[in-house]
Amino acid sequence: MSVPQYRKAAALALVAGLGLTLAACSTKSDDAKNDASGKVTITVDCQPVGAQKELLQNWNEDVAEFQRKNPDIVIKSVSVGEQCNNPPDFTARLAGGTVTDVFYGYMTDLQQVLDSGQAMDITQYANKDTIPTWDSVDPALKEVFTDGGKLYAVPVKNYSMGLVYNKVLFQQAGLDVNNPPKTWPEVREAAKKISALGNGIAGYSEYSAGNTGGWHFTCLLYSQGGQILTADGKKADFNNAMGKQVLQNLKDMRYGDNSMGARQLLQWGDLLTNAGAGKVGMFIGAPDATQAIVSQFQGKFQDWAMGPLPGQDGPAKGTLGGGEGYFFKKGLSPEQVKAGLKWIAYQKLTPGKGQFDYARAKPQNYPVGLPQPLLFTYGSDAQKQELELRKANANIDTANFAVFEASPVPIKGEPRNAQGIYAVLDAAMSGVLTNPNANIDALLKTAEDKVNQLLAAGS
Repeated sequence: MSVPQYRKAAALALVAGLGLTLAACSTKSDDAKNDASGKVTITVDCQPVGAQKELLQNWNEDVAEFQRKNPDIVIKSVSVGEQCNNPPDFTARLAGGTVTDVFYGYMTDLQQVLDSGQAMDITQYANKDTIPTWDSVDPALKEVFTDGGKLYAVPVKNYSMGLVYNKVLFQQAGLDVNNPPKTWPEVREAAKKISALGNGIAGYSEYSAGNTGGWHFTCLLYSQGGQILTADGKKADFNNAMGKQVLQNLKDMRYGDNSMGARQLLQWGDLLTNAGAGKVGMFIGAPDATQAIVSQFQGKFQDWAMGPLPGQDGPAKGTLGGGEGYFFKKGLSPEQVKAGLKWIAYQKLTPGKGQFDYARAKPQNYPVGLPQPLLFTYGSDAQKQELELRKANANIDTANFAVFEASPVPIKGEPRNAQGIYAVLDAAMSGVLTNPNANIDALLKTAEDKVNQLLAAGS
């Protein structure tokens, strides 16, 4: 899952964009035809919602410029609001056949998209002709969207997770802003000092609803050296000492220390709303969590810094990495597929354009300089161009991410059937965060049984 870029349950998504009904994502055959003028028309989802005014303006400008450069292509942008950020809503659109021609999905969505029968094999179309930087795109990211040697989506975001922390609250609590906690016991001690500031501040905040709790449980388990599934992917593998340690840490902080705040069952937007208001000392997230705090939740990026994911008694043994891409609906014409790839190339994979238009983002108070998304292979032409532009236009203190970048943690991908597993694990996370008498062994056993049933049903 990603900031965006992992799919997030965005609290502010319920705005103007939601006025578009799912009919706007129609799969009728009319959508798959060229218009009377001979132009190729495609629908694309996840246009920024109305609350993200500058992002929406940027998107619209990009569409206009792209169409000017490609007068034979028409891009019809569709905002489905929260449904681009909420796994259950995405699944509902997929099941209902209301996806757009070019539709957004997590790296963890490949299997359910394939199971739906709606994904198109784009292997023969994805090349330097449609995506000039294609050879620079990290092969590992392409592999995530590949099944049986066939490519079904183009990667457009990726991330790895660490400890995001509020420098202002660290200073007020007497903590060293240049030396964030490196172990979970250190996180616990820092959280107590920050929560002691009062005024409704949570020293550490955590997700436990909308599949986000299970997502973070996975990351926390990786920090312990654990894994969600057995090596063959057929059984749950978290009901063990490492899984218990994850939940015990949180239970101790929530009820032993009272350092996590009273409000729980937080989803993506809930936590970041609190963070933007200066009410969260620490949480785990990707670098672009700070970007979301600024662009969507009225925070200040100079307030935030990041360190590596803590381990239990030393450096973390692993961290969660993931991201997003765009799929293509089965039944599109070759011309539509090529048009969609060209749009993705322009908006998502060209240094200096779209999401990499740092010169445009810099004066918009949009963080430039974050070590994300790192889509291009290190040393490739596109990677060098992107890095040069990022440094030239940086409007954040890159020192805030120096500790994170200098202490890389081994990245582990998300498990098979990730969203279904995350939904199950939400209950374990919410259990220890809402019930002081929660039985950790029972929570993990229940989750283990349900995940095994889920895996058996999908085998």
